[in-house]
Amino acid sequence: MHMYDPCDKSNPVYIEVADQIGYLVLNRPDKRNALTVAMWQALPRLLALLDDNPQVRVITVCSSQPEAFCAGADIDTFRRVAGDPAAREENRLAIRDGQRALARTEKPTIARISGACIGAGCGIAIHCDLRFASSDSRFGITPAKLGLVYPLNDTKQLMDLVGPSEAKKLLFTARLIDAEEALRVGLVDDIFPPDRLDAETAAFASDMASRSQYALRGMKKSIRRIMDGQTDDDAETARWFQDAHSHDDYHEGVAAFFEKRAPNFSWNGD
Repeated sequence: MHMYDPCDKSNPVYIEVADQIGYLVLNRPDKRNALTVAMWQALPRLLALLDDNPQVRVITVCSSQPEAFCAGADIDTFRRVAGDPAAREENRLAIRDGQRALARTEKPTIARISGACIGAGCGIAIHCDLRFASSDSRFGITPAKLGLVYPLNDTKQLMDLVGPSEAKKLLFTARLIDAEEALRVGLVDDIFPPDRLDAETAAFASDMASRSQYALRGMKKSIRRIMDGQTDDDAETARWFQDAHSHDDYHEGVAAFFEKRAPNFSWNGD
């Protein structure tokens, strides 16, 4: 992708910051945010900018318009890669690197989902830490309709969320489900009326932003280790626990507890 201003709202994906929340915005409304290779390739850089910004404590992934979070991969991509092995590999790596960057941000991430969340849209959503959806949203993972094999990494993320049986039902049927069913099976964490989704997501993000960022980022690293297969402490994870007791956030949290006041955590990763 050519270099561009990451905050330019004319781009198909851009970032903005407000009230300690960084927003990664999908912005291709004429195509219902269908993802191109270039959009996937932009994600690691844009997420790194949000991760490195001390004004950002939580990252929200969302759409610029409520009709669709993301309707899937761009259909022109399917045509382009069909007979071109090099293009297929470029596409695979772009998706893998974009999703990996999203799953491994230091800061907590929330997918704010409205409208259609299909195929690659679900691929983005399941790699966020949390997923909040509008009550009129709908979900589907559809490679079985296209003769494609869902990538192993995506399959693992899906299974971690909904379990093997529900993952099989979604993948083997390629059917669309509504928000209520997505909540029931664990694909999303909460649903809200469309006119409340933005405010409820922002309120939850602000709540996380008020907590110790040192603690949140340390716990997110631990969760990622567990999801990657680690089952017990090693020297590094043991040190994370020990080092926290000498950190400024710990002293502030304990002082606030005894003084019966809200803590003022100032650490932002610097």
